[in-house]
Amino acid sequence: MEKVVMSICLAFLLGLVLLMVGLFLGMSFYGGREKPSPFECGFDPMGSSRVPFSLRFFLLAVIFVVFDVEIVLLFPAVMVVGSSWMWVSSYVALLIFLLLLFVGVVHEWREGSLEWEL
Repeated sequence: MEKVVMSICLAFLLGLVLLMVGLFLGMSFYGGREKPSPFECGFDPMGSSRVPFSLRFFLLAVIFVVFDVEIVLLFPAVMVVGSSWMWVSSYVALLIFLLLLFVGVVHEWREGSLEWEL
C-alpha cells in the first residue's frame, strides 16, 4: 500500500512539474496576440465571428466524415470475410451496404460534390 501511495504522489508531482515547465517555457514563445486566440485556421482572430463560411468546404468536410464512419463500419466485415462462421445473410448484408456506398458515391459524383477546387 505504501508503494502505491508513493507512486501516485510521484506521478502527481512529476505531472505538476512538467505542467509548470511547459507553462513557463510557453509564455516566452507567444507569437503576438494571434497565437493565444482560439482561431488559428485562416480566419481573422480579432474580426467578426459572423464571417460567411464556405458551404462547399462544409459539404466536403461532411463527406469526409461520412466516409470515415463507413470505413470504420467496413473494417470488421473485411476481417471476417472468408471465415467459417460468416453466414450467407452476412454476405448479403455486406453486399447491400457496399451497393449503398457505391450508389452514394455515384450520386455525389454526379452532383459535383467531389470536385476538389474550393
